[in-house]
Amino acid sequence: MAPKTRTYAPDRIRTAVLAQFGHVADALRGLDEERLARPAQLGDWTVRDLAEHLAWAVGSLAGAAARPPAARAEVTVQTWPFATGPIAGVIAEAHRTADARPGRAAEPLDALYERTGARLAELLDVLPGGHVLPLWIGGMTVADFLVTRTVELVVHTDDLNRAAGLDIPVDRQALAACTRVLADALAVKAPGASVEVRVPPFAVVQCVEGPRHTRGTPPNVVETDPLTWIRLATGRSGWAESVSAARVRASGERADLSALLPLMS
Repeated sequence: MAPKTRTYAPDRIRTAVLAQFGHVADALRGLDEERLARPAQLGDWTVRDLAEHLAWAVGSLAGAAARPPAARAEVTVQTWPFATGPIAGVIAEAHRTADARPGRAAEPLDALYERTGARLAELLDVLPGGHVLPLWIGGMTVADFLVTRTVELVVHTDDLNRAAGLDIPVDRQALAACTRVLADALAVKAPGASVEVRVPPFAVVQCVEGPRHTRGTPPNVVETDPLTWIRLATGRSGWAESVSAARVRASGERADLSALLPLMS
């Protein structure tokens, strides 16, 4: 059974993306070189590399909008988590190559975030939500692409907080959207109705083939908080350690999701 397609309020998503990008920009402003040079725990990236990547990921809307629109939307919010994986290395290499262009001086983070945030707000004032962006992964509407930016922003805000010892706040609407995108991705990856996954207060999905419950408490239930779920879904935390630390409560013989995680990394 395919999960129902969830809808997102465009105005709320726009506000959430701009707010979270602003929170990150504020936290990075004037960050000392020692913390910028710390490992980001993401391959060989430093905190500075991660901060630059996040600005690039959000600012990529401008680059896509500058090209002729795609003929049709091929990627949706539901399919996006699985579309990015096969070309993750290509994206990282393109970003690295652009940074290494001869004669290119590294842009100060303050200036990079100010420029990117201003351009994003400017574009969102004029780009229709139905405009189809020509992305590397395929055509995607502006409205759907903006929803996926909540995932980039929330996941990497958490990465920055842990790597640089920051305390960047997370916008509630951005957190809600990110949680729902990743919960729905689980239902797409493992369609069914034998397990109910609860991430209060933002998401409940059913997944995994098997007997379907019709009333009362489902026999297989997984429940966790949004941040733990996001870390599990993106490979920042492991299933066994999260269950052992009581950050995940799993009951029922089908409630072990370890074989399905992470959904994206």
